[in-house]
Amino acid sequence: MFVKSALVKKEKCFTVRPEDTMQKGLELLEQHSVDALPVVDGDKFEGIFTWYHAYRAFFYSDAKKDDFIRSTKVKDIMVNQDVYLNIDDVYEKALVELRDFPIIAVVDEGKFIGIVTRFDVVNQLQSAFGMQQSGFRITFTSVESEGRIGRLGEIIEKYKESVVSLVTFDETDKVVRRIVLKVKKKDNIDKFTKELEKSGFRILDITED
Repeated sequence: MFVKSALVKKEKCFTVRPEDTMQKGLELLEQHSVDALPVVDGDKFEGIFTWYHAYRAFFYSDAKKDDFIRSTKVKDIMVNQDVYLNIDDVYEKALVELRDFPIIAVVDEGKFIGIVTRFDVVNQLQSAFGMQQSGFRITFTSVESEGRIGRLGEIIEKYKESVVSLVTFDETDKVVRRIVLKVKKKDNIDKFTKELEKSGFRILDITED
């Protein structure tokens, strides 16, 4: 999955310019009920303007609030000037970059083309785990050896399971890998999980949701 699958195109983005006042930026944040705005000069991405950094700058200033808000420019308090995604970056990179910010800009050949929001990334993550569909979520471990995923596939095919999602963890562990498999509800879950255990997969948890 690539960043472009979660992209909010620039035509749908609310933006602010570097030369705009902090007051205008705050008004836009409040008007559109958002936590951050991309700072754009023409087609060029310049940074991110947020509630947090705006009020942090005021807190550390000696100015009166109204004077500070009217006189301070967005360019003076914007952040993340060098933090952005490229259109062909993988979706997982957005997870890392959005840990501390509600949005991240997407740039293509130096031009601002949109943003990815933390909200949309969380929705994509929920989809990856199949959280919008009911079924059985089976958590188990497997010895990290050649052919184990293939064997899992054979068991899934044998019992004609409909896979909702399949996620693996512990990619740096050379011995054991955790696997979370979600399948649609059927009346053969006991037989299916017993087959998994018979084939060396250690069941940790089975949850119906």
